[in-house]
Amino acid sequence: MSGTAVIESASGALIGRLAGLRERVAELVERRSADDPTAADPLRGLYVTPDAARRLATRPPSEGTGEASPGETYVPGAYVDGPEGHGSGPWDPSDRAVALAERFGLSGLDMHVLLAALAPDVDRSFEPLYGYLNDDVGRRRATVSLALDLAGTGPYEPTARARFHPSAPLLSGGLLVVEDEDRPLPGRALRVPERVVAHLLGDDGLDPELTGGDVELLEARQRSAGRTGSEARTGARAFARRLAVLASERPLAVHLRERRPGTAAGPVADGLRRAGLPVLRYRPDGDRGDGAGLAGALLREARLRRAAVVVGPLPDRPDALVRSLARGDVPVVFFGSEPYDPGWAPDSGLFALDAPDDGAAAGEVWSTELGSVDGRFDLTEAVAPYRLGAAQIRRAARAATALAAFDGTPLTAAHIQHSARQQSAPLLDRHARRVRPAVGFDGLVLPPEPLALLHELVQRARHREKVLGEWRLRTGGGRGRGVVALFAGESGTGKTLSAEVVAGELGLDLYVVELSAVVDKYIGETEKNLERIFSEADRTDAVLLFDEADAVFGKRSEVKSSHDRYANLESAYLLQRLEAFDGIAVLTTNLRANIDDAFTRRLDLVVDFPFPDAGQRTALWRSCLAASPCADDLDLDGCADEFELSGGAIRSAAVTAGYLAAGRGGPVTGADVRAGARREYRKMGRLVPDASPLWD
Repeated sequence: MSGTAVIESASGALIGRLAGLRERVAELVERRSADDPTAADPLRGLYVTPDAARRLATRPPSEGTGEASPGETYVPGAYVDGPEGHGSGPWDPSDRAVALAERFGLSGLDMHVLLAALAPDVDRSFEPLYGYLNDDVGRRRATVSLALDLAGTGPYEPTARARFHPSAPLLSGGLLVVEDEDRPLPGRALRVPERVVAHLLGDDGLDPELTGGDVELLEARQRSAGRTGSEARTGARAFARRLAVLASERPLAVHLRERRPGTAAGPVADGLRRAGLPVLRYRPDGDRGDGAGLAGALLREARLRRAAVVVGPLPDRPDALVRSLARGDVPVVFFGSEPYDPGWAPDSGLFALDAPDDGAAAGEVWSTELGSVDGRFDLTEAVAPYRLGAAQIRRAARAATALAAFDGTPLTAAHIQHSARQQSAPLLDRHARRVRPAVGFDGLVLPPEPLALLHELVQRARHREKVLGEWRLRTGGGRGRGVVALFAGESGTGKTLSAEVVAGELGLDLYVVELSAVVDKYIGETEKNLERIFSEADRTDAVLLFDEADAVFGKRSEVKSSHDRYANLESAYLLQRLEAFDGIAVLTTNLRANIDDAFTRRLDLVVDFPFPDAGQRTALWRSCLAASPCADDLDLDGCADEFELSGGAIRSAAVTAGYLAAGRGGPVTGADVRAGARREYRKMGRLVPDASPLWD
């Protein structure tokens, strides 16, 4: 049935019900005006005449019970068995009120009250009628007393009065608002939220209370006939499918703890939609409080649509939000990186699960979103370092396609990696200095062995999800899936540069931890600072560099004072934290002997950077001066033999030579190179081979 036909059918059914209500209103008006001396007074309702006062004073208390139609005497409990209440006539299957009563557990009396309350919102001709019946022309909505009178009962009946309790279906479901709190219950006005009126008229638009950007409606998909092979093999998808099937069979409330933010919501929402359930995706916004205020509207919308609710990431204090949503009659899935706390909703059926990793399905999502890359690059290799959820991958793929269109070029690995980095949490900037890699392996001058180990480090970072996840080669003891390497060697031998090269090869940013912002003289503060860094690194696709790592990863010592004791506690914390680390970290040190053996055992790779020999020094000189204008007779071999400099010192000497040549307005000469090399010797306090002036 088309949307227009649905609206016409639903609105027609509601208008038919209002016609029946109008007949009851007319009967009630007729009976009341028959013995009312002020019925013809044009100012009736604005003041009370003496005759009206005497009439009200002499009316017996039970008079209200006789206002039902003949043969329609109210019987307690007659409205609680179903929506087919008294006087309502046959129910049209297209009437949305039937489904509303079923979903919210409404009795027949509830439906009569709801119909009386919403009548002025659909047909304004009810307003003057209600003003007359309320004896107040300014009160044009149904009151509790009037609604119950129209149903054939009154507020004197305890069963009827209980339908307005906050825990009763009408109020707890958000279908009815009882206003005028300062008035006694019989005189309080009733209002039906516009979303409920619109739903009964056939409008399926999202509740205006939920259209603040933090609630998204995801329509249900067609139920799939069976599982594909990839879905059956993928742990995350199989988990989401089981959860969705359970939610479609009965309401549930579950908390999923994610290893990385945002990775659980996508598969779970997709599974629920494939099971035939629409999904209301709610992202609590700090600007709108903890979200508990929206819970009522969110649950009402979920019941109206027979939808599931997916909520997360949870705010810092989720107690009120979880208690409001975990009521058991709507499927609700909470997710977040923090562990589940039973105190959030102790009286609900909420249970907790660990969300499985989605790494196995990531490659399929990338391929689906980007399609064929026509062999321009290896898509699997380009995206392997990124641990993104399905929703993050879709956003990254769209951004990469748009970036390629902006550049006017075909899609490249650089476009994909740039967009993928944007999806990773950038909060490490608070604790570390970010370096955008600008050097590749072709800029490294190293012996074959350390170069091969650097390539192995790259491969470990790319294939850890397969080896440690799919192949289950991870050891026990709560060990994470991180990759940790130690770069050891003298200052200037290329340790930091190699870390930058590794990050660039993986398409990741390099974050250099500033030890001055980590080490604190107060007991326990250093561990807290390191925990913040490790926690963010676990959630960020980046390479973490601890330069001069022996300052925090040093050897434990014999306890001779309280300082030794707390220093050992700090080392013990780091040992445990490295075990559970999920990111990529590189430690550098000039003094490998100072690193605790227990740290060394937990490292995946140890790369020794030797001091360069004469041939490597020549290659370093050529690499540093590759883009500079050089004299034809420049003798770099002789300079490399004469000056024993590390790679970092050669780079500084080449910069000095460049400034000398630029100041002279000519190419770099042998004299410029030797002047730069002598400058580095003097900085190191070494004897200068040539005693000639610096500026020769």
